[in-house]
Amino acid sequence: MSLPAGTPTELFIDGKWTAGSAGTLPVLDPSTGDTIGDVARAGDDDVAHAVEAAAAALPSWSATAPRERGEVLRKAFELMISRREDIAYVMSLEMGKSLTDARAEVAYAAEFFRWFGEEAVRIGGELRLAPSGANRILTFRKPVGVSLLLTPWNFPAAMATRKIGPALAAGCSVILKPAHETPYTALLLAQVLADAGAPPGVVNLLTTDHPADLVSAALRDDRVRKLSFTGSTGVGSQLLKQAADRIVNCSMELGGNGPFIVLDDADLDAAVDGAMLAKMRNGGQACTAANRFLVQSGVAAEFAERLAARMGALRVGAGTSEDTQLGPMVSERAVEGIAAKVSDSVAAGAVATLGGSPLERPGFFYPATVLTDVPRTSPVATEEIFGPVAPIITVHDEDDAVAVANSTEMGLTGYVYTGDLARGLRVSERLEVGMVGLNRGLVSDPAAPFGGVKESGIGREGGFEGIDEYLETTYVATSW
Repeated sequence: MSLPAGTPTELFIDGKWTAGSAGTLPVLDPSTGDTIGDVARAGDDDVAHAVEAAAAALPSWSATAPRERGEVLRKAFELMISRREDIAYVMSLEMGKSLTDARAEVAYAAEFFRWFGEEAVRIGGELRLAPSGANRILTFRKPVGVSLLLTPWNFPAAMATRKIGPALAAGCSVILKPAHETPYTALLLAQVLADAGAPPGVVNLLTTDHPADLVSAALRDDRVRKLSFTGSTGVGSQLLKQAADRIVNCSMELGGNGPFIVLDDADLDAAVDGAMLAKMRNGGQACTAANRFLVQSGVAAEFAERLAARMGALRVGAGTSEDTQLGPMVSERAVEGIAAKVSDSVAAGAVATLGGSPLERPGFFYPATVLTDVPRTSPVATEEIFGPVAPIITVHDEDDAVAVANSTEMGLTGYVYTGDLARGLRVSERLEVGMVGLNRGLVSDPAAPFGGVKESGIGREGGFEGIDEYLETTYVATSW
């Protein structure tokens, strides 16, 4: 498989494509393990150039009328939709997700540009009287400044637009560092934004397979005032420590261990449909994925049987094949991590009723797997799996389900299936998560605040709240 003609391979700095000062890095096709091509590798000189460009562009972009900033994002939305097939194909090629998932992601990702293009004109402030009556309290919002955006490989388009959209709407300039596994999708987005009219320096893109060095170099520069990261909790913790040296404003969307609760009064047809979406979207490689299925004892056996039948029927293949429903994992390391968790859990007493070991074929494939009789302390119950593995844990009642769901340091997404709305809302309120899908297997929406609690993150992306991450509040005391 080859890239579409004209796919960028260089760094994007100050409105120009430029070779990296540290050579190039290979990008692999996870369906075969073969090299797709090479992209530029950024060095310290490139980081300095990008920060300089972003800082130079910031004053004029911040002063640009909100409507004009919004129109750039609206145009970027239109261009993404018009280029949907190329972007989806590239995403499938370098990440492995099915074309169905990739096309859906392009549409979802583009919506962040449209949503925040509309939010650009709604940045406001307040005027109120101090309780003492001595003065007026005037507040206004202004952009936080040059923003360093770090995105993962699993949703290479949406995770980028979810950060770039609000940053540009707020008047910030950005430096995007995509995951080294999926740089081509980000490079296509940089081209989209340039074609949409983003001025030179407003959007800069650096690719590297040495992210720690690049981030450290950027954070040492006092002109970088914002860090937004989506990825693992471990890496997020290290970044927060680095950012603390200069008190850099941070947003963190980190790991998950999502509980999927099925109570005994649930519609099992709907629950299995929701489970397929919450578990198998993107091959299970999502922080919002259902990680643990907590099923009440009265329906556990039937739910497991139905879910195994559905998961076992999925067609496995290269992401770029139209027939594929389950593509490869992103890397050999990812497959090894999934296999180790499953193997250790089976050794602890879990039963693999479907799948359970890597597929013997070229590429980085792991089959759809259903585990029953899963011990509550086994790896698949306590750690994020990030793959197509569904561990089913039997729970006694609603209280037991909530207790197991909350017995983790993570708190990103939860799912609840029940036929009783009041019961569903009650359980949803008790879950220690930032988002809940109630009788629904998908929670992500550009118009909704996305984020977690506990070790799953800080701040929110999307919704009315998303633009706040890129704004500071200034208060003026005055009287008349």
